[in-house]
Amino acid sequence: MSTLAPASRPGRLSVGDAEALYTLPLFELAGAAHAARDAATDPAVVTYLIDRNINYSNVCNVGCAFCGFYRTRRQDDSYTLSFEAISEKVRELEAVGGTRILMQGGVNPYIAFEWYLDLMRHLREHHPSIRIEAFSPEEIKGMAKLTGMTTLEVLRELRAAGLDGLPGGGGEMLVDDVRHARHVSPARIGTDDWLRVMAEAQSLGLYTTATMVIGFGETPAQRVQSLLRLRSAQDRALAEHGNGFSAFISWTLQTKGVRIEGRAPGAGAFEYVQNVAAARLILDNVVNHQASWPTMGYKVAQTALFAGCNDFGSTMLEENVVSQAGARNRATPERELVRQIVDAGFEPRQRDSLYRVVRVPDVAAMLAPEAAVDAAVDAAVEGGSARGAAAAAGAASS
Repeated sequence: MSTLAPASRPGRLSVGDAEALYTLPLFELAGAAHAARDAATDPAVVTYLIDRNINYSNVCNVGCAFCGFYRTRRQDDSYTLSFEAISEKVRELEAVGGTRILMQGGVNPYIAFEWYLDLMRHLREHHPSIRIEAFSPEEIKGMAKLTGMTTLEVLRELRAAGLDGLPGGGGEMLVDDVRHARHVSPARIGTDDWLRVMAEAQSLGLYTTATMVIGFGETPAQRVQSLLRLRSAQDRALAEHGNGFSAFISWTLQTKGVRIEGRAPGAGAFEYVQNVAAARLILDNVVNHQASWPTMGYKVAQTALFAGCNDFGSTMLEENVVSQAGARNRATPERELVRQIVDAGFEPRQRDSLYRVVRVPDVAAMLAPEAAVDAAVDAAVEGGSARGAAAAAGAASS
């Protein structure tokens, strides 16, 4: 199945139709979304990815109120990783059969543009089998401001140095009245610029994803407005470049311990499932929709598999951004993803970031009790002592 659907379809939802989705009973809406998912992808299969998040620096000058990750350069725990430290993280990914790094940081005005180019070249030379999907449109805009180049020129240079794609970071809510609200992030990249940078990346053949975060206090109409901006952008990308957003990923605002806490309502499981279902029906030109276990937990993510989602996300191996604002999960082993997919009633398939199946896991072997013991012991040995390994083995076999 291609990652991209036809750019237009008869009878697609109007603005009024889309807004009406948010008034439907949840199970009715989810059922319609699940039928649309079955028509677009293999109904029996749910995919997943083995990858790693790498946050190369936490220094940022944007200051989003919902971000607990960023630091100023003067703070003691600010950092920028060395190339070798980044390579060590990639080697750990290679050791478990990973295929992609998702690498983002802050908008750091103290890093020269040549550093980013050298990093791409370093990774391409030392880790040729790993796809490099890095930098949000916000970071690309920051590099353009630093260098005096256009964002398109920045992207061309990065692609020539080894960049494979742009993650969808910073999409959140593509409605400037929400994005730039005083309690959210007045300095955040605007909707038009975010979509423009993504379109430029698509014109160069780079991989991109579309994202959405709900819970800032936006209305259902504003959620629809955000989704329709994505749908229109996808239409243009497919028509002009034959290359659009490979997937849509939605999650809920995490507010714990960050400045936006108490100033935005966030969103719970009901609104999350409602939104992923509505997105499947509105975004009729995006084939792959991903469930978010890091923010919602496994059970709600499993529910999303019956509300339009066909993908269970990735192992991540490491996560440092949404977890610092209260997300409940940071990383998970492949075995756990497979177990969750099987328990939900689907067949798991390991994919790459282009949604091509790269392996059919041996479910029986992976989920066997002795495999659980081995996995627990390996994790304990990596993290500590023989006593910890023995305790982990006992817990896993109980």
